[in-house]
Amino acid sequence: MVTQQTPINSGFGVETTPEQVMEGIQLGGKVAIVTGGHSGIGLETTKALVKAGATVVVGAHNIAKAKDVLSGLENVEAIELNLADPASVDTFATAYLSEHKHCDILINNAGIMATPLERDSRGYELQFATNHLGHFQLTTRLWDALAAAGAARVVALSSLGHRFSAIDFDDPNYLNRTYDPWQAYGQSKTANALFAVQLDRIGKDAGIRAFAVHPGRIPTTNLSRFMSDEEKEASKQAVPVGPNYVPSAIKTVPQGASTSLWAATSPQLAGMGGVYCADCDISPLVADDSPATNGVRRWAIDPEQAARLWELSLKLIG
Repeated sequence: MVTQQTPINSGFGVETTPEQVMEGIQLGGKVAIVTGGHSGIGLETTKALVKAGATVVVGAHNIAKAKDVLSGLENVEAIELNLADPASVDTFATAYLSEHKHCDILINNAGIMATPLERDSRGYELQFATNHLGHFQLTTRLWDALAAAGAARVVALSSLGHRFSAIDFDDPNYLNRTYDPWQAYGQSKTANALFAVQLDRIGKDAGIRAFAVHPGRIPTTNLSRFMSDEEKEASKQAVPVGPNYVPSAIKTVPQGASTSLWAATSPQLAGMGGVYCADCDISPLVADDSPATNGVRRWAIDPEQAARLWELSLKLIG
């Protein structure tokens, strides 16, 4: 049965905190992975999972910084992870599997946004390679551990930025078209959402359910480091666009972690998967040309495009 892309009226909302989401959640004996779990939203996610009793493994590009930040937390381990480097992804997965036989929660949290045109060692556009392909490779490498959990959840951090672009299957890596940093970011966030759709479809028989989440607008995280001062200021404003505009509220960093935690742990989502969530609820489907900043566009949850992206991703990671 396919989960409908329709709000379930969870009782939570824009201002929901991690403490509210995690009330009554017990994760003793569970193991979670949080990529980028040492800063911003990822750090708040790690803290909440640990508080609920989970063991958390953090994938970190800057391992020295991660170990320093996480040093005061119990039951947390940091392993170096560069999502744009396939060898680093494999090394992380091997290190994890050498210590843990199952993975109950995988939160693909790390990412970059609106970078200048850069490419990884394979020639792939860096936002697509980091935000999508690195997490795709990591998840497939951890497949047996996710299946061994019996009831694993995978959370892919997408963004309302998915509205900037669908997947350009003819040229996903900007080899023959003009590069635009926000369009490329949007493509990578659409990829994150489509990844959750297809992962849930092929994983649910093995007990693996997947969700895409939009954490909210949090302009104070490190994700905005490539933005100009003008772009940062604009991101703080809710400028009305059209008669159907629904403003997107500014969230604190902890509030930004709430939807990831809800998708990863909430009993409200038992038996569900393959949907895009925001503000601790399943988001409504909105028109492709909607001026609203809420909801999800059709191209980010289309099952045919999700299957096509999965096959492309397998080809690209070899």
